[in-house]
Amino acid sequence: MTIELPSAAPVPEEIRRFLDAPRVATLATTGADGEPHQAVVWYRLDPDDRILLNSRSPRRWPADLLRDGRLSLAIVDEADGQRWVGLSAVVETVIDDVEAARDDICALAERYDDADPETLATFRSQPRISFRIRVTQVHDHRDD
Repeated sequence: MTIELPSAAPVPEEIRRFLDAPRVATLATTGADGEPHQAVVWYRLDPDDRILLNSRSPRRWPADLLRDGRLSLAIVDEADGQRWVGLSAVVETVIDDVEAARDDICALAERYDDADPETLATFRSQPRISFRIRVTQVHDHRDD
């Protein structure tokens, strides 16, 4: 049986500008037992409206996404907690090549201005996994 993934939702330019700032995201997944799980993650919005996520392996949220590729993200404006963007999404690509995933986390560290040599060396020594996700719904709570 083939499961069709939901189609991509375009990310409007004003939301793109909001997401381009190095904010952290709260990721929500569902465990095998149906229990919700949240984690705070770094992310990057790519020009094709896909989002890159990365984690050390093994952790719960990557395991959840490998089993069930549905997720949601909440990205909050740290200066005004009432302004935020919610994204519903699905995993489109799993990058389980450890070296490629290590490159991804190092690029994210640079985005978040945490690319000191010690941090990068730690990331380069860890088993890592990356996910490219497709946004399926955009929920704008910025009240601009």
